[in-house]
Amino acid sequence: MEMDPYERERLRMVEEQIARRGLRDPRLLTALRTVPRHRFVPPEELDWAYSDGPLPIGHGQTISQPYIVALMTDLLHLAPTGRVLEVGTGSGYQAAILGKMAAEVHTVEVIPELARQAEKVLAELGFANVWVHRGDGSLGWPEAAPYDGILVAAAAPDVPPPLLDQLAEGGRLVLPVGSRGFQELQVWERRGGKLHCERGIPVAFVPLRGEYGWK
Repeated sequence: MEMDPYERERLRMVEEQIARRGLRDPRLLTALRTVPRHRFVPPEELDWAYSDGPLPIGHGQTISQPYIVALMTDLLHLAPTGRVLEVGTGSGYQAAILGKMAAEVHTVEVIPELARQAEKVLAELGFANVWVHRGDGSLGWPEAAPYDGILVAAAAPDVPPPLLDQLAEGGRLVLPVGSRGFQELQVWERRGGKLHCERGIPVAFVPLRGEYGWK
């Protein structure tokens, strides 16, 4: 069977950008090897679909660097039976990776055009366990809560309280928190009914929109 034209690039991406940087979860690496990242980038960005950096997807938004997608997914500690919320669907690529790692994914996008495009690509790729919702992701998606994992793909000035409220016991919330230009990756975990926070690497994300985002 002939490889798809991007498979060699995808395998190189996983080896050089992900595994060599210390992320070795076999389920995560399999997800990254099988989800066609090039399907989630605009036509003019195809040549850079597997490059080591973020790419513009229109409307002032980006598809995150592959390593950051992998790292944030890894930090969720997802079980195959887990239910996940993603805030900021964007291209839909992160949702697709989560769809390979968990049983149920709800992803919320505030920009209707991006939500429609992501929904279309995810459906074409057969992701029946990923639901794209249009709305203010900073409010979460209470209809399907609680969640075993919540991933926020945009920078918040502070942790949105509704997201903490929708976190299940043992669940983890991964998000960038800080100023518009510079943030740190934070991991919040609910253990014994209490919330614990770990602070991680510096990152730079587009601003979170909505009630608990940047005005």
